[in-house]
Amino acid sequence: MKRWATWKSEQQDAGTAVTTMADVADQGGDPVASTTSTDDAPPMSSMTELLERCDDSQVLDLTNHYRQRLEEAIEEAVENVVFVLAYERYFSEQEYKQVIKRTKRGSCAAGSRLLLNLVTEKEPRVRNLIWKCFVKMHHLLPKLEELLKAMGEKGSDLIESFKAMKASLEISAHLKNVQQKHKETLQAQTETLSVNTILMKEKVKVFQLLDRYAELTIISTVRDRTLVELELLARGRDHEEWREEHLGGEFEKIRTDQLFQNILASKSKSGSSSALAGVPGIGKTTMVQKIVHDWATGKIFQQFQFVFSFKFRDLNMIKDRVNLRELILDQYPYLENILGEVWKNPEGVLFILDGLDEFKGGIDFADSRRDTEPKHQCPDPEWWCEVSDIVYSLIQHKLLPGCSVLVTTRPTALHLLEKAEISVWAEILGFVAEERKEYFTRYFEDQTVAAAVFKHVKENEILYTMSYNPSYCWILGLTLGPFFTQTHRDPQRVPKTITQLYCYFIYNILKNHGREIESLREVLLRVGQMAFTGVAEKNIVFTDRDLIKYNLQPSQFLSGFLMELLEREDSARSVVYTFPHLIIQEFVAALAQFLTVDPRNIVKLLSEAHSTTDGRFEVFLSFVAGLSSPRSARVLEEFLGPFPNETTCRVIDWVKKEVKRRIRKAGSMFGKRRLLNTLHYLFESQNPPLAQQTLGSVESLSFIGLGLTPIDCAVLSHAIRLCDTIKHLDLWNCRIHCEGLQRLGPALPKCQELGLGGNDLGDPGVKLVSAALRNPHCQIQTMRLECVGLTDSGAEDLVSALSTNCSLTRLNLEGNSLGDSGVKAVSVALENPDCKIQELRLDSVGVTDSGAEYLASALITNHSLTELDLRYNSLTDRSVPALRSLILTTPKLKRIWLGANQFSKDGRKQLESLQIIRPGQSVDASSSRGAKLTLVGKVYKRVNQAPHQTTMVRTQEQRQNKPSMECETAKEEREQCQSRGRGIGDLVNDPGTDPSDQIHHD
Repeated sequence: MKRWATWKSEQQDAGTAVTTMADVADQGGDPVASTTSTDDAPPMSSMTELLERCDDSQVLDLTNHYRQRLEEAIEEAVENVVFVLAYERYFSEQEYKQVIKRTKRGSCAAGSRLLLNLVTEKEPRVRNLIWKCFVKMHHLLPKLEELLKAMGEKGSDLIESFKAMKASLEISAHLKNVQQKHKETLQAQTETLSVNTILMKEKVKVFQLLDRYAELTIISTVRDRTLVELELLARGRDHEEWREEHLGGEFEKIRTDQLFQNILASKSKSGSSSALAGVPGIGKTTMVQKIVHDWATGKIFQQFQFVFSFKFRDLNMIKDRVNLRELILDQYPYLENILGEVWKNPEGVLFILDGLDEFKGGIDFADSRRDTEPKHQCPDPEWWCEVSDIVYSLIQHKLLPGCSVLVTTRPTALHLLEKAEISVWAEILGFVAEERKEYFTRYFEDQTVAAAVFKHVKENEILYTMSYNPSYCWILGLTLGPFFTQTHRDPQRVPKTITQLYCYFIYNILKNHGREIESLREVLLRVGQMAFTGVAEKNIVFTDRDLIKYNLQPSQFLSGFLMELLEREDSARSVVYTFPHLIIQEFVAALAQFLTVDPRNIVKLLSEAHSTTDGRFEVFLSFVAGLSSPRSARVLEEFLGPFPNETTCRVIDWVKKEVKRRIRKAGSMFGKRRLLNTLHYLFESQNPPLAQQTLGSVESLSFIGLGLTPIDCAVLSHAIRLCDTIKHLDLWNCRIHCEGLQRLGPALPKCQELGLGGNDLGDPGVKLVSAALRNPHCQIQTMRLECVGLTDSGAEDLVSALSTNCSLTRLNLEGNSLGDSGVKAVSVALENPDCKIQELRLDSVGVTDSGAEYLASALITNHSLTELDLRYNSLTDRSVPALRSLILTTPKLKRIWLGANQFSKDGRKQLESLQIIRPGQSVDASSSRGAKLTLVGKVYKRVNQAPHQTTMVRTQEQRQNKPSMECETAKEEREQCQSRGRGIGDLVNDPGTDPSDQIHHD
């Protein structure tokens, strides 16, 4: 940045007042001309000549080859560089704003990467002009100058080296003919998509891939490789808010063709391995199909001469030793005579391995013995070994070093790759808002039905939040469609919970195919038992042997009902069966519990499932609770007969006992998560009497530090509304955003003490809180909104709500960027004679002397305020007279905290001396009641600071860039909460709670 400053100084010395690059435009100047060096050094002339000799493709080669060094060179002044490119109209205004936003929200490196992404996408003429622009500004960027000099010195030799590298990729005429046949074969295999419809007339619809394929969002990292995957619930609940917060910041969206670098840009001689993660149903396999199709049709990855794609579920069927040559010829026998020639150029080969999470062969990339023990080595394509050894050797570049490998997996199996040689990590996020709508528009031919289904999904927070997943959207379309195509439909019957949705999914299958099979209930029970074993053993792929084990005949799965429930997939080596989605497998497993004639073991089974800690049974247990609801059961009883009343009663009794037990044991973070799970069970059961029996006497709920997603908030709202005695709700640092708070909204007025601090609500979120305060039945007496991102604009709406609220007596606005204008707005509320606020915390809100003077004037007529906190602000001796007046004239004021401001010793003495004039009043101007709340890393902590330090708790930039605010340990939680005058508490104030499990509120 020093060079830019020097340039600015040079302009000023020349009599031109320039302060920023934008000033050049304001003055009608040319920033490129202004930044051009007068020293026309020969190396720069050589670089200019080099660009003149390059054709369009060679300029692109230059960009790809030197991309990493260009990113590093531009990084130090990316905002200046992008301004120049926008000024020259090489970048649009929108592109300029994108780079600036990425730089500010993410980092200079992120902005530089995006800038180069945009350069590579430009048409050749513009790309060439941008390079010439780089040459003009070379003297302002040391790294760029160094790079351009080196390139200029190479001159024509650089172009010749590119030609030589490209020539190495050329293949013989014979090989080219086989390659063309290979592409035609892959194109034919991938050009269509088959979709089940559960209809008698048209069981399977076939679509052209390009007509049906919807682009999915991919990011250039994996968010959390250690996160326990709870299938759809794990990622779907916070998908939308996570994407809004982070996409464009530290994580960037990428295209599929960016999963591998161009060979000209790659520095590695050993090849590249990429990992692509995504939850079940997100579209990993379909994306692989699209990648293979796009390669075969010449759209992407043309640096590869051959692409070979394998599914791990097929590789599982290979029990004997095998070699890579045999694996390829098994699928592509026409390659037999040319494989030897292919092996000579491994850089031109891409292997795609789909579904690592399904692989049953053991692969431990941390095991160094694989590299030393002969039995695990696989040095060449014709070496006979275990399949796992081939997979390991390809990914680690021990076999065919130089080839590229793409591995897809669920997040649960990512830990297997932690020690692997992976150069690119990526994750599929799925659909965002408009893409969800587009899916339903494409799914239904009748756009009226499409609009009605999407409207219902969007209005139901549970269904909508999970519809980021294409597979889940498919189920929604299949299940909800009939409700909106019937002439006389009953809106009350439309599914509202996940259990109800899947009941209708199975109902539609039974309605169309149930007559085809004898002993339907018995067959479905066996399928459910097999499904449960799969859930318990984390198995989603079944063989003929599995079917026979559960007395199911493979021939039954060739048509009809069972074909719709289990998808049959034939390969050259075997036949395997999978449920269309894991969540369907979990539902059928739950349904089986209500089809057995002997319910005696149901409680033991549920308790053992609930005791597991890896989350594999959470969705299953939610379905079991949901199926205990008469409304859900009634849908299926038409075909399956009545569910045993004893089973239903035992399930309800188990849920009741489990909720009560979790209420007593919810002091730890683990306990809170377990309680939240049981609240999900209650929600699915849709059993108000059951909920009131278990929650009716709950007085306090605390989920401090536990991340709550919109669905969690909806479930929590449902529970609170059924609590007759709820008084305290503490959701400090729960990562709640506007969407989650909106779901909580109906329940908020019922609480007497409401803690929402530490959540990034912003002004829109506080507006929702204000709506709760306006509720005529509002019972909120204490409201804690510390560090929620409230500004002076949002304060106006809060003040308006306070003018009509008759219950609020304690308000905490600590750590919000109110400033003087925000404090003035709050003062207006305090002037209102009907104001009931007794305790007000305005510490760390950025108020200055001006705001304090206005506050003092407003409090003259106030008859309720007893405590006021103004610590950690920017108050000086100028405000001492106003504060003295405030202390002396506010009738009921008992305590005021003024520490950690900028008073002189004399100013503090003048303030504290007033305690003598008004006995019983406490004025603290020199010390702090507690340390300041500050965002430290990922969590808010109390930090002791110097008395005169006035740093704001949380700036706008911090809120934009902050990671999730999650307490690191239970001890830290306790310290944080006690410093706020509270203990973390058990979730309820239950007399029967074991004292060792409960930390009482002060």
